[in-house]
Amino acid sequence: MTQSAVPSPTPTAPPAQRARRYATLRTISALMLREMSTTYGRSMLGYLWAVLEPVAGIMLLTFIFSFAFRSPPLGTNFPLFYASGMLPFLVYMDTSQKIATAVRFSKSLLFYPGVTFIDAIAARFLINALTQVMVAFVVFSMILMIFDLNIILDPPAIMLSFSMAFAFGLGVGTLNCYLLSTYPLWERAWAVLNRPLFIISCIFFVYNSIPEPYRGYLWWNPIVHIIGAARKGFYATYDDSYVSPLYVFSVSGVTFALGLLLLRRYHRDIVNF
Repeated sequence: MTQSAVPSPTPTAPPAQRARRYATLRTISALMLREMSTTYGRSMLGYLWAVLEPVAGIMLLTFIFSFAFRSPPLGTNFPLFYASGMLPFLVYMDTSQKIATAVRFSKSLLFYPGVTFIDAIAARFLINALTQVMVAFVVFSMILMIFDLNIILDPPAIMLSFSMAFAFGLGVGTLNCYLLSTYPLWERAWAVLNRPLFIISCIFFVYNSIPEPYRGYLWWNPIVHIIGAARKGFYATYDDSYVSPLYVFSVSGVTFALGLLLLRRYHRDIVNF
C-alpha cells in the first residue's frame, strides 16, 4: 500500500526581505509626496500651470505658423499637429531633467540608511510620469472637443510613443544624474547641446518631407522616432515605417544601465561632495 505524497508548501519570502520591500515602497511614496508638495505646491494651481505651459506653447506655434501656411503638414488642424509633436518632446525633456537632478534634489535625505539613490530616481520618475500622462490626456481631449475633430485614434501607437519618451528620458536622465553631480560644467554643456533638439526633432515638420541625405541624419535622433509614433496615433494615413522602437529602447537601456553602474560606484562620493 503506497502512501500518497504530500505536496510541499509554497516557499514564501523571508520576513526580512518582505520588510525591506515594504520599506522601499514607503520610502518611494514619501519621496513622491515631497516631490509633489515642492514642485506643484499644496494647491491645484501647480498642476494647472503644468497644463497651461504646453497649451501656451501650442497656441504660440499655431498663431505663428497659421499666418505662414494655409494648413499644417498633416491634416487640417494646427493645434493637433503641434500637440502630437510637442507633448512627446516635453515628456522626454521634463523626464530627463527631473531624473538628472534627482540625487541633488534628495541629497540631504540620502544620508539616511533607508533612502537610496534608486529610491530618489524612482520617486521622481513616477510622479513625473503620472503628471505628464495627465497633462497629455487633458490637452489632447481639449483639442479634440474644442475643434470637434473626427479622427481615427490609434491608442497602441500613442502608448508606444509615450513609452519610448519615458524610457529615453529615464535613460538619459540617469546617465546625466551622474555626470551633472560629478562634473558641474556638464550642466551648461548639456543645455547647449539640447537646444537644437526642438528644431531637429520633427515637431514643425514631418520626417518624410526631409530630403536625403539629411533625412538619414535625422533618423539617428531617437526623438524623431518618438514623435513619428505619436503622429501615427493621431493620423491614420501617416507613414511611420521609419520608426524603430528597438533602436529607441536600446539607446534608453544602454544609457540607463551605464548611469546606474556609475551611480552605484560613485554615489557615496557624490553625496559626500
